[in-house]
Amino acid sequence: MREIAPGVAVFPTLIANAYLVGDAASWVLVDTCAPGHERRICSATENRFGPSARPRAIILTHGHFDHAGSAAALADLWNVPIYAHTRELAFLTGQAHYPPMDYWSPGFFTLLARFFPTSTVDLSSRVRPFEAGPVPGLETWQMLDTPGHTPGHVSFFRPKDAVLLAGDAVTTMNLDSFFATICKRKQVCRPPVPATSDWLRARESVRLLARLRPNVIAAGHGEPIHGAADGLHRLADAFQIPVLHRQSAAGSVHHAAGPSWMPLRIAESGHTARPPERAKRVSSLLQSPILSASGSPAAVRRVRGHPRPAKHPLAAPMRDRPQRCIPPPRDSPQKIEFMIAPKIPLRDNLRTARTVLNLLVIRVYTCQFPLSG
Repeated sequence: MREIAPGVAVFPTLIANAYLVGDAASWVLVDTCAPGHERRICSATENRFGPSARPRAIILTHGHFDHAGSAAALADLWNVPIYAHTRELAFLTGQAHYPPMDYWSPGFFTLLARFFPTSTVDLSSRVRPFEAGPVPGLETWQMLDTPGHTPGHVSFFRPKDAVLLAGDAVTTMNLDSFFATICKRKQVCRPPVPATSDWLRARESVRLLARLRPNVIAAGHGEPIHGAADGLHRLADAFQIPVLHRQSAAGSVHHAAGPSWMPLRIAESGHTARPPERAKRVSSLLQSPILSASGSPAAVRRVRGHPRPAKHPLAAPMRDRPQRCIPPPRDSPQKIEFMIAPKIPLRDNLRTARTVLNLLVIRVYTCQFPLSG
């Protein structure tokens, strides 16, 4: 843990960051990292604020598991409330699920996302919406509505010294690059690709943050960057919406730039309506997910050992099948019933997983025992 600005310290982990904002008299914890970090966070807070230090509240930029994972344990330990945006409450109380991650998107983080859970934590009655007026413990900060990565994503900006707690509205390392992710090379980049739900709103949120010209950008992923206003402006001016394909309720494939595919209808009041039952996804840690336009009977038969369904006449051989799910031409006379991800040999999956784990272990070891020279 280290201080990045007056009254702001970063608590980094292997996946995401948390931030301690304030002084010993009044402070808050912004985000709580993945589950299982409550002891390390408590130890860090005691080292910074003294023994028996307790925050005024826990603030969540959004509800993904790598930001809200340790919130319940810390709230019970400290007996403090958890605050989140109204549009995030349904996800954080078990009433709704976030849209599924898009495993067709390119990049290294998409590979890692296959190992992440698709649901977040259930905070039940511990979480409450932000009240009117200043956020408790952040009276000198502005709360910014920055949806896109999630429907209720928020960021925090302190005008007096232009410090921005961006959450996942932007990242400060290139998650699409293997080496940039492992080395945490500082760079202002777009939100995490496979987990961003609405790219049009995400682009507008980046443009909103760029107009603030922050001097310090502290994001949920990556090292905090000083003097990054120009980099954020370049990102906003050349913001690229990735070409993704997701499956809707009817099994059709839509471009990820619009919110039409989103499986949740969220009103401004925060109430969430459950949509019709969607096609189920069958995936394993070492095999690409199987998408079926008519549900998941093909996947179920395969898991139970039943024979593979007959190939569709339009289905290409496995070696010729594209790496991303591309919708058929509009003038195609036939309907594609099964759109199956290209299978990756088990040996290749095991080799990739072993390589990733080895690199992560090396990074953890070097962080714990820095090389001297």
